[in-house]
Amino acid sequence: MFQNKQEFIHEFKAKFAETEGNFLERGEYRDYYRTLVSLILEKISFPQLDYRQQTLEQHRKQVYYFSMEFLIGRLLPYYLMNLGIADIVREGFSDMGIDAEAVMAEERDAGLGNGGLGRLAACYLSSMAFLGIPVYGNGIRYKYGLFRQKLENGQQVETPDDWMSGGYPWERRRDNRSVLVKFKGNIKVTEEKGGLMFEHENYDSIRAVPYDIPIIGYEGLRTITGLRLWSAEPVEDAFDLHSFNKGARTADTSRADAESISYILYPEDSSQAGQELRLKQEYFFVAAGLGTIMRTFRNTEHPLASLPAMVSVHINDTHPALCVPELMRILIDEEHLAWEEAWQITVNTISYTNHTIMPEALERWPVNMFRYLLPRIYMIVEEIDRRYRESIMRLYPEDDELLERTAVISHDYVHMSNLAVIGSYSVNGVAALHTEILKHETMKDFYRLYPYKFNNKTNGVDYRRFLALANPELSRMITDRIGDGWLRDAAELERLLHWQDDEETLEELARIKLNNKRRLAAYIEQHTGVAVDPHSIFDVQVKRIHAYKRQLMNALRIAWFYNRLKEDRDMAGIGRQPVTFIFAGKAAPGYHYAKTVIRFINALAAKINDDPEINHHMKVIFIENFNVSIGELIYPAADVSEQISTASREASGTGNMKFMFNGAVTLGTLDGANVEIHEAVGEENMMIFGMRSEEVIGHYRRQDYHSWQEYHRHPELKQLLDQLKDGFWTGQPGDFTELYESLLHYNDQFFVLKDFWPYVESSGRLLRIYKYPAVWQRMALANIAKAGRFSSDRSIREYARDIWKMDI
Repeated sequence: MFQNKQEFIHEFKAKFAETEGNFLERGEYRDYYRTLVSLILEKISFPQLDYRQQTLEQHRKQVYYFSMEFLIGRLLPYYLMNLGIADIVREGFSDMGIDAEAVMAEERDAGLGNGGLGRLAACYLSSMAFLGIPVYGNGIRYKYGLFRQKLENGQQVETPDDWMSGGYPWERRRDNRSVLVKFKGNIKVTEEKGGLMFEHENYDSIRAVPYDIPIIGYEGLRTITGLRLWSAEPVEDAFDLHSFNKGARTADTSRADAESISYILYPEDSSQAGQELRLKQEYFFVAAGLGTIMRTFRNTEHPLASLPAMVSVHINDTHPALCVPELMRILIDEEHLAWEEAWQITVNTISYTNHTIMPEALERWPVNMFRYLLPRIYMIVEEIDRRYRESIMRLYPEDDELLERTAVISHDYVHMSNLAVIGSYSVNGVAALHTEILKHETMKDFYRLYPYKFNNKTNGVDYRRFLALANPELSRMITDRIGDGWLRDAAELERLLHWQDDEETLEELARIKLNNKRRLAAYIEQHTGVAVDPHSIFDVQVKRIHAYKRQLMNALRIAWFYNRLKEDRDMAGIGRQPVTFIFAGKAAPGYHYAKTVIRFINALAAKINDDPEINHHMKVIFIENFNVSIGELIYPAADVSEQISTASREASGTGNMKFMFNGAVTLGTLDGANVEIHEAVGEENMMIFGMRSEEVIGHYRRQDYHSWQEYHRHPELKQLLDQLKDGFWTGQPGDFTELYESLLHYNDQFFVLKDFWPYVESSGRLLRIYKYPAVWQRMALANIAKAGRFSSDRSIREYARDIWKMDI
């Protein structure tokens, strides 16, 4: 890339003059940012072309990873690290009188995802790039992302995330690879040469335009990994002056309808229009992606029957489940294969990752809407459903309930998870516990029918981003102790256990944590105006706001601590050890309950942070607009990682792993990947509390939990809940009645009250342990040392070996 800073300076100046046409000293930071990205893209293009040619010549299998989200964060600092030129670039900028950090700050987080699903997809692309697996991610180029979260009077307010307003220099538009996507219309069926022919007529067409972003792995220029994002545009882009002058707005309406498909992630779907837009989004990127895949495959010399040997189409959750009928449509309508042959190819090409346990979260679409928007796809889904029903009726002729539970079309809905299971050869969960629950609870009928399809692939995270990049001091300390092999093989981190009793190492670990906490404290004060003590415990819960993730239980614990401290300043644990409780995360725009939880947390913060008797003991912070870059600031600074979802409800979680790599101690339930973290670090290095998954599932089955009993059994808990509706926190009676009713009138669906006291007691024990620095730092080091198994490299090796059948 660049051998030294002199070479970098020479090439940067030449590129700046070429791209900006200006003197360097007259440039602005945005200009320097664009120039640097352009220079990097130019440098990596030729090695990528060479490697792509090698892959084609060797007939290597290609993976296409379909996901509605790719939360890639900022690419520039990450790619500089991966290419090994971060120091050269920083020193070069310094010599040119340019602030390198200001250049980096010009890049905004790409608005391409929301939470764990999208960040997992991004981690996996990075690991595939590092491991040399040929892959293309397929997603949507959202113009405004999910939304930008602002807090006004403690309430979440959503504003457009105009993340591309200054351009996005990493992407390359590929007009010549556009795909036509068809909606609505009717299907003309004719008989020709003894077979049926299907012609889509009177359709609305959308032009899917691809934008490609390179994915650069660690130490990698040999990759052909890329992310292809599809933008929706009208097919006819000419301005109709005659229509305009006559007052018509048809062209403008058509453009708006087309472009709306790639405007925002997860449009609010409480209305039919919102549901239609979501379904159109899902078909749009599936049809565009598969259209490109098949166009590429046709250019090879391979017969269609070999498609499963040469291509793996992997669908990340149910959003891309339309890959199943769309691939069937291409094979039948365009390649003229018989149904049986097309089905064999389709099922053996597509694999499916399930990310949810809760049945209500499994997508389904009303039949009438589906048929209206996607008439040909509906015909194929209907035939898939008919043939599936016939096969089940032959096997289980008297089990009508089994058929209705597993059919693709049932009770006037198209069930996307059923379609994904039936139309794929592999169905994997994302944590050992999650997979067992899928097999024996959520998808037990399908496990009975297709046991060979089910397997587990526990999630992993890109530790090079969330440790090596986000926590450079800790990374240097690790390398000083065990060498730099851990950057290529996370299992090497286990060698840190040899340093568990080394006093100097433990003290250095504590100093690094304090420095990271100071950095986060500065950010908090700058953005909230609240000064927090970096010597306090940083107790952190950052994730999407949802009832099952139980941010409310955390908030009630804080309220209990506040009540107790008002009575007894020296209460055991928290009274002698200051704590800063930190929250971050977004609530879906239409999810009123979650937005009320955010408002409650901020009400706690307002009262507690302004109370002079209490605010030197504890403070509460809600950091707005959580994203990857803010996560890179928070994960290294956390002392306690709150992973407190209701057991059996969280599929895996990945935030727990990012905290673990940075030495935070987990306070959590045995849910999702917490179970495997517990197996790795042992009881002595994390704090587990609450009901186990089998207990929770038992209560759901028996319907024998009654939250009012908890309310009446514990006076202090009764006080907490009464404060939700009596105006204690805001002076407005009834302000949080919705939360009160969710816990009592709606019987506490996620067992907040049942697990509350074990949570409070475990939290207190953890706070008391913190008073012993050597003990705490040994726990922290053990977590770092045992985190290697949660690398996304390990996950991807398992996907490649067990699902995609690839040699790496």
